[in-house]
Amino acid sequence: MKFSNTLRGYQRQWLPADITAGLIVTILLIPQSIAYALLAGLPPVAGLYASLLPLAVYAFLGTSPTLAIGPVAIVSLMTLDALLPFAAAGTAEFAAHATVLAGLTGIWLLVFFAVGLGSWTSFMSHSVISGFTSAAAIVIIINQLKYFTGIDIPHGGGSWFPIAYTLEHWHEAVPMALMMSVASILVLIFWQGYVPKIMSRWKMSAIILPFVTKSGPLIIVVVGILLTQVADLPISTVGDIPAGLPSLQIPAFSDVDWRSLIAPAFVIALIAYLENISIAGAMAMQQSHRISPNQELLALGVANLSAAISQAYPISGSFGRSMVNMSAGARSQVAGLVTLISVIFVCLFASHLFVTLPHAVLAAINTIAVWSLIRWQDGWRAWRFQYSDGLIWLLTFMGVLIWGAETGIVIGIGISLILYLRRTSKPHVVEIGRLGDSERLRSIERHQVETSPELLIVRIDENLYFANSQYLENYIYDRISPKSSVKHVIIVGSAINYIDFCGFESLERILEQLRGQGIQLHFAEFKGPVMDQLGKTNLLTQLQPGQIFMTASDALRTLGHL
Repeated sequence: MKFSNTLRGYQRQWLPADITAGLIVTILLIPQSIAYALLAGLPPVAGLYASLLPLAVYAFLGTSPTLAIGPVAIVSLMTLDALLPFAAAGTAEFAAHATVLAGLTGIWLLVFFAVGLGSWTSFMSHSVISGFTSAAAIVIIINQLKYFTGIDIPHGGGSWFPIAYTLEHWHEAVPMALMMSVASILVLIFWQGYVPKIMSRWKMSAIILPFVTKSGPLIIVVVGILLTQVADLPISTVGDIPAGLPSLQIPAFSDVDWRSLIAPAFVIALIAYLENISIAGAMAMQQSHRISPNQELLALGVANLSAAISQAYPISGSFGRSMVNMSAGARSQVAGLVTLISVIFVCLFASHLFVTLPHAVLAAINTIAVWSLIRWQDGWRAWRFQYSDGLIWLLTFMGVLIWGAETGIVIGIGISLILYLRRTSKPHVVEIGRLGDSERLRSIERHQVETSPELLIVRIDENLYFANSQYLENYIYDRISPKSSVKHVIIVGSAINYIDFCGFESLERILEQLRGQGIQLHFAEFKGPVMDQLGKTNLLTQLQPGQIFMTASDALRTLGHL
């Protein structure tokens, strides 16, 4: 455990850029935090609370100088899915469950930290993550229908329920809500796509320019608030947001069914961490900055615990706000502290300004924020490269859409493991021979090589373990018939990094079977750690007079062939 390396050795000349970036991120964070809280089924103030203590925690424990921590869309959706079976969205009981969920998420992350899960960043394939986020983004957009149309769509009922309910109750739609949400989306698209190009033609201060190009959400928020106040529009608004800071208290675990939240918290912790580390890693590549994966677990875990004690809900790193933070010139987590101070100011003195903020505007912000997460091209490219990866993407995607976020991610992981076991259960095992007069040995199927009828040289390009050990046995037995002239079998283990007990037993059986036929077994190119494993058994003694060679070429020379 160590304090953030983005605050140690801080240079004074970084301060103006950090202040600017922190204020720009605040412009995005305030409306997003309110929108994401509503997406999670919580009151708007929960989103603001989730943007307080977690920012301070990450500033001192995180290892990314520009990662923006706080409420995010995917985790908000997962929070809603996890808590709907226990309480009605928007109730005090639901909020109590949310704080417990944040606490359990933080505990899981600290467990991951304790066992060093940070080094297992490839635990889930890119196809699983991409399929999950793409489907979750669609579900989030579908969940905005109640705000786009003004129809009071109940929570629950599955991912497609809002569409079915809207079609059935279309006559209840509020035209003004639809017009405002569409107009807000168009403004955001215009602001993101064209305002930066227009502003680049003007001579504008480097400090002012980022505020202008990133202020699209602020513009529609201000306009939406003014329209509802001046015109008294018949659309739903955020309503009262309590002023002040949250009181710190330990979540009431005894008042909720916290045991049933352990599994959802595990999935949220895993997704939050993978989202967090992928964002931090992507920015680190551009900044030549090193990220400590395990330290990130610690920072994110403590940040979620801080969210739990401040009446908030699970949080993670935000891709959109992080990119804005970096592009605005942030040099350290001082920018995050500036954002924290700004949010504190809003909670204390300006929360009343958002009372008439239309839900339609927040729905537009949510929609644009997650639209870029829908990555059809990832699934198509994965399918073209290797159909199994494309299948993983598709099944994860469909699982989230049909059965929800948690079930979808479990399906993705499960299919990945099944396909991995299927693939490694039939490893690439090949007979090899000498390539011309050289010392190189290559596959007899791909190259014209020299072989000897008295030698069978087999190379296995996979670890030897329970799922594939029988396959190696069968491969060797199939190539040695009763009339075979083979006198020596050489197993080349250059690609074997690990042998489990089943693999060891297979080597014993191969040795016994070959010896019964008067054939001698030899090993070549086995790595040191593998030999250390085998050295704990009597296999190497039983192998004699068979030998262990440094290279397959040494075996050929010693055995006097070719």
